[in-house]
Amino acid sequence: MILITCVILIALVFEYINGFHDTANSIATVVSTKVLMPREAVLLAVVTNLLGAMWGTAVASTIGNGLVESHFVTLQTILCALIGAIIWGLLTWWFGLPSSSSHALIGGLCGATLASAHGNWAVIRWSFVDPATQQMEGLWPKVILPMIVSPIIGIVAGFLLMGFLLVLLKNQTPRHVNTAFNKLQLVSASFMGLSHGTNDAQKTMGIIALALFTATNAGIFQGLPAWLSFLISTKFEVYTWIKIICSMTMAVGTAAGGWRIIRTLGHKMVKLQPIHGFAAETTAATVIQIASHWGIPLSTTHIISTSIMGVGATKRFSAVKWGIVERMVWAWVLTLPTTAFLGYWCQKLMHFLHIAL
Repeated sequence: MILITCVILIALVFEYINGFHDTANSIATVVSTKVLMPREAVLLAVVTNLLGAMWGTAVASTIGNGLVESHFVTLQTILCALIGAIIWGLLTWWFGLPSSSSHALIGGLCGATLASAHGNWAVIRWSFVDPATQQMEGLWPKVILPMIVSPIIGIVAGFLLMGFLLVLLKNQTPRHVNTAFNKLQLVSASFMGLSHGTNDAQKTMGIIALALFTATNAGIFQGLPAWLSFLISTKFEVYTWIKIICSMTMAVGTAAGGWRIIRTLGHKMVKLQPIHGFAAETTAATVIQIASHWGIPLSTTHIISTSIMGVGATKRFSAVKWGIVERMVWAWVLTLPTTAFLGYWCQKLMHFLHIAL
């Protein structure tokens, strides 16, 4: 019981970090355009992230049951995956880089599971057809391919939507445009916060559900008092109490803010007006909602960042500070392999030191 409690607590630490690390995803633009003050924007993000986190479990199922062979996963494996993801999340937050918490967790889980299987790459579920739904599942269709495609969609869709708005409103005065989009950006920021919660909070839900399933199969819950029977998980299932505790934890993390990353996304990359913020948030939130419906653990960081790039490029290509973008891209590219490396060697180190968890 001590071990499973430890794993759940560390998972919630990751969820808290996810909250303050990814707060920028839903509020950077609304702060930079001065539609809301920082405290108001954080409050909006807390409420909408909380509501979104309670909506659906498709992404949680992908994380907990669709990327690695679960019979090679132990509680120690899950712990090492979380440690790798937390280290990377804190490191990129310190440098103000909008990296993906989703990919950090996935990379850590794959690396730690690979170590548990003594280097047997077959434990990674690269691509397979789910017999129940006849849909493609696995690391390639649900993580790697969307990681490549979603930033391209973000740039192109952001550019096109912004271009459409500029043509539509070309005869309007800047004052009228700003007045209208000051209000509309509240809607788009709320949509973005809801979408972020729908996708991001579910990653930790999946990890906790996987931990409970693993602990049940390992016999850890034998002799458990009746009042703790809610912990027993004979099949992979995301219970309501898991949804509540994860969504509340991410909301608290969101309230803590992530001002280093907000400055990068909202101020350093490109100068935005309310109409640009509306276009970027609407583009990103729509793509995230589609991904969540299909159980794709999309990086909200990637999609909002590239949407901002696409929107900013409608001003002129040089309006986007591509040096900042280059730093961000390196963080994106390195996230999966780095966290896989951290998860792998954390597991190996525990084995070498004979830390039996």
